[in-house]
Amino acid sequence: MADEDLTPVARFLYEAGTLKNTKRTGWWMAGIKDPESVADHSWRVALIASIIAKLEDADPAKAALLAVWHDTGETRTGDVNHLGKKYSGGEADPRDIVADQVASFPEGLAQVVLEVVAEYEAKESPEAVCARDADKLECMIQGIEYRDQGNANAQRWIDNSRARIVTKGGQALADAVLETGSLDWLRAALGEPKR
Repeated sequence: MADEDLTPVARFLYEAGTLKNTKRTGWWMAGIKDPESVADHSWRVALIASIIAKLEDADPAKAALLAVWHDTGETRTGDVNHLGKKYSGGEADPRDIVADQVASFPEGLAQVVLEVVAEYEAKESPEAVCARDADKLECMIQGIEYRDQGNANAQRWIDNSRARIVTKGGQALADAVLETGSLDWLRAALGEPKR
């Protein structure tokens, strides 16, 4: 594969970089002026997916891979929040978007990416379920961080996200998150007493 033309892959890597500047628009409704980017969100989703997968006896690496790719189509659509989808005719199928994105990739590489996105969207494999729970849990954690920064409106996202987590491991982790302060990690690292 190294002898193949990787120019289309290079172009995609630049395209994927736009997710670092693509804001998660649902947070604007909560009054967050400068919300996280899609790339910020996807990184932590991948980390959480690997943890939930381990708790669920699924493949952590595969769950993280599914999570990394779960929002790549937003390079082409932007991040359309749930209310916006009501007026925009729904959501473009991520499988169609990624098919366009990888159409010029070397065949073997394109096939892998298509399979990853298709598995996530099918919502059937244990790893896909873990990755989808990670997406909800990351939103819940981000909501807690925004709430702790003084935005009470974020509570809606916390509650809605928690209610949509389906795996036992994801639910247990969500409960632990809810019982933990967003800066408890810093206090523990500094050896400060728990509040």
